[in-house]
Amino acid sequence: MAKAPDLSRLRNIGVVAHVDAGKTTLTERLLYYAGASHKIGEVHDGQAHMDYLAEEQAHGITITAAVTHLPWQGHTLQLIDTPGHVDFTIEVERSMRVLDGCVVVLDGVRGVEPQTETVWRQRTRFGLPALFFVNKMDRPGADFAKALASIRERLGAEPAPVTVPLEEGEVVHLIERKLLQFAGEQGERVIAAPCPDLLWEQVRPLRESLLLAVADADDALAELVLADLEPTPGQVWQALRQLTLAGRVFPCFGGSALRNRGVQPLLDAVVALLPAPAERLGLFARLPEQGREEVLPDPAGPLAALAFKVQLWEGRRHVFARIYRGHLKPGDKVAIPQPEGPPKEEQVARLFEVDAGKKSRIDDAWPGQIVLLAGLRWAATGDTLCSPEHPLLLERIDAREPVLALAVEAASSDQEEKLCEVLDKLQQEDPTLRLEEDLETGQRLLRGMGELHLQIVCERLQREFQLSVRTGRPRVALRETLAGEAVVEFLFDREVELERKLIPMKARIKVALRPRGRGEGNRVLADPQILPVGAGLSENQMQLLLQTADSLLRSGPKEGAPMQDTEMEILEVELFGAASTPLALQSALVRATQKAMAQAGALLLRPIMAVEVVTPEENLGMVLGDLQARQAVIEYTEAHGEQRTIRCRAALDRLLGYATDLRGMTHGHGQFNMQFQQFDVG
Repeated sequence: MAKAPDLSRLRNIGVVAHVDAGKTTLTERLLYYAGASHKIGEVHDGQAHMDYLAEEQAHGITITAAVTHLPWQGHTLQLIDTPGHVDFTIEVERSMRVLDGCVVVLDGVRGVEPQTETVWRQRTRFGLPALFFVNKMDRPGADFAKALASIRERLGAEPAPVTVPLEEGEVVHLIERKLLQFAGEQGERVIAAPCPDLLWEQVRPLRESLLLAVADADDALAELVLADLEPTPGQVWQALRQLTLAGRVFPCFGGSALRNRGVQPLLDAVVALLPAPAERLGLFARLPEQGREEVLPDPAGPLAALAFKVQLWEGRRHVFARIYRGHLKPGDKVAIPQPEGPPKEEQVARLFEVDAGKKSRIDDAWPGQIVLLAGLRWAATGDTLCSPEHPLLLERIDAREPVLALAVEAASSDQEEKLCEVLDKLQQEDPTLRLEEDLETGQRLLRGMGELHLQIVCERLQREFQLSVRTGRPRVALRETLAGEAVVEFLFDREVELERKLIPMKARIKVALRPRGRGEGNRVLADPQILPVGAGLSENQMQLLLQTADSLLRSGPKEGAPMQDTEMEILEVELFGAASTPLALQSALVRATQKAMAQAGALLLRPIMAVEVVTPEENLGMVLGDLQARQAVIEYTEAHGEQRTIRCRAALDRLLGYATDLRGMTHGHGQFNMQFQQFDVG
């Protein structure tokens, strides 16, 4: 049997950021300096190693999370470069689920941005230790101290500065008390020298900020700091690691990835401060008998792995998985537990190690590793892969509901069947993509997270599958809620002909409908002790009423859109012996609910987006006027050098096509991003 690798020398990390913060540019340097790539690929040239899809190269953005690995100081770093655009946030979500730590990249001019807040919430949900890299410190208006302040103010996190970037391109290391210079054609040679006293005095406030941040971890260190004595670098590193792993402090590094400055100290910190897989405890799995067990990275234990991504690779279905326990090799059988029914069993045909768009066959997979599996027909995003002899269920991965729909059809009728097959495969890859049929028009609707998301899908249909599609105008997903309250009683009493016999059916139901607060969701209430005349409701009758109530809230009275933030309470039920058939109960509840909805009235809810617009100062007035014409609620504007940032809220349907309009108003210099906030009246 092959030997398991040393887990203490493995780091699983992700690089996450707001779009255009320089995340992929940083990743390219990490690979180059570690010797994992022989040249630096630039995003603006379409040559980035990690942006291997044609659509990524054409648009200059990361679309899919790409996995790679690199060596550093005797360690192996498995790295996932994630998208920054909000339309592809599922890629960040499922990557965070299987990582042990992350590097959050900030723009040195703009600090924490809206998508930074989104990825930070995802990081917080999974409790990942994190480092910050404040990038683009070579740009006018970049401010390291201001970026640290934005971390504290907007993320509620405690930043601990470790490397401070200087205007000349050098970096001061606050732990080692060194001045670092980056020499060579690509900044590959780090020259470390003692920091001059005058310069050290200038950065002393940040050094004190670091020491105060780490003093909580060690009493001896705290005494030294309070006595104004100098702790050793080893003491600071040890204390900083404890606090980083506990999620109490977040070390911060500064530099410019594009200018090859400050990247190697970040690599050192990934090894020194972020956890090995064995240090990420607290992963529990549910067992079939309703118990649970902690999953420890034991190579000799029964298999426990999570399928976190499905991807078509050279036209074939592959599954990315993180191994948490056990040993997996080609030919092994794995079980996939189901929410209902027995587990499905499949056989792993081949195992691969992945480097962005390339895969290499391997013979074994061990705890902590992220691998690509071939041969699994049924495994989907969020499924657990386990030993058939030891079934268990790991926490699943949540996917957000799509907010935009596009009518799609094949350009020729003979390609309709192929289009449906391909879209089914793409839905397996992307849980935020949905294909539905509009029952009123018969159109095929492709639902996604935004205009760019759907545009990329249509481009892939053409490039990968040679399918030309015709599309309609994007349609925004709507919801409905109640305008007021209503209480209605309805008596269903009629004879229904069944098999040439008149069957009496009778039931009386009283319901109350009420609106709930925004974001509170739907709720159905029914007291199981409801006592109708004669006898109480059976368990089957109660289940029937609850299921019917749930189905009634899937379609509102105004547009037929799903109801949201609505409460239905079944107040009274009266049965009439054998005449109170299941159909009678359902009919009484349906009619009572329809009348109650009509009395309460309905409101349409639109997707409300949190929007950030960046525009040159000379175009600010025009851009603000256009946003106000779209009924956007302006929250504030902020200056960043010659740029102005506008934060606002607006309904998604009023922002369709806005990217094109903004480019026209700002002569190509404006940019914007938005993310879904909530459904609301707008």
